[in-house]
Amino acid sequence: MIDTMKTVPILLLLCLSSLSFCTTKPREPQGPGSPRQNIPIAETTPEPEAPPPLIETIIEKELLYDQHTLTDTYPYKDTTREFQWDKIRAGIRLLDSIRQKPSRWAIFQNYRNKNGEAPLVRNFHRDAYKRVSDTLGIERYQSVPLYLPDDTLTAERYGRDGTLVKLLDDSDHLFHIQTIYTNGEWLVPGKYVKPIADSVTFDKAIFVDVTNQNIATLEHTGSKWLVRSMNPATTGQHRPPYAQETPLGIFVVQEKKARMIYLVDGSKETGGFAPYASRFTNGGYIHGVPVNAPRKSLIEYSPTLGTTPRSHMCVRNATSHAKFVYDWAPVNETIVFVFD
Repeated sequence: MIDTMKTVPILLLLCLSSLSFCTTKPREPQGPGSPRQNIPIAETTPEPEAPPPLIETIIEKELLYDQHTLTDTYPYKDTTREFQWDKIRAGIRLLDSIRQKPSRWAIFQNYRNKNGEAPLVRNFHRDAYKRVSDTLGIERYQSVPLYLPDDTLTAERYGRDGTLVKLLDDSDHLFHIQTIYTNGEWLVPGKYVKPIADSVTFDKAIFVDVTNQNIATLEHTGSKWLVRSMNPATTGQHRPPYAQETPLGIFVVQEKKARMIYLVDGSKETGGFAPYASRFTNGGYIHGVPVNAPRKSLIEYSPTLGTTPRSHMCVRNATSHAKFVYDWAPVNETIVFVFD
């Protein structure tokens, strides 16, 4: 069993705050002559709904994929790297909370602006890639507009494609949603929101650590979460105008490609393919070692895995591990946590 006693990270606080319960008092009439004396007074104040009891989070190692496996801590150059089990445990607690008190969930979707280019937000700028971004650095391209409940004329922020959100109401063309990673309630045009089937319980999760450059997969079985793999990974780097960091957040695996074709930077020429690609946000995939044209055969491993960020947003893996994820993680049912 994995036993950690580290400080609960900010991710857990965000997760728990997004799932908190609150009550508000009814608003009293305002203005002159308001018949305050006629307002019925309850003899007793109703008790607020109590949050469900916390579920004990049990994590054990039972690997299904055992190649290139890393230990909990391991040397890297003159330092030590690790799997941040405190943050992984925080993500698992969020999924356990979802299972304990079911709600309606959905995915933001606008891959390659297929549902329409998002409108300009109230405060925007052009980032280092010369693309329109909001105040949090989320780009307009492939994102969805988020409107404040009291202003549906001008979008306030953007939401990333692939983001997991809580669906509060979809009775109008503007869906009322709650974001989880950055807690808040928003209105979003329905064309950008894909509801998830009520039967989905998110029993599988992938954790990508951009600081330590590693990846772990976990699966809920019975009363436990079992670690299925622990491997090196290489995430995206900040290198305008093409390569971008792998964004932080809570995403859902949306589609798979046995061979994801990529282009030579700045051209329409095919540069090669990435095998066993599972897309979770925008053009961000979990995939195997890239195969540059004209080569066609697969490459199992690269010595750059687990070292420093160097991809174009994607999460590179050993090719056999990418295939494991490709076969193991169902679309629309697997959560991807990306954290630092």
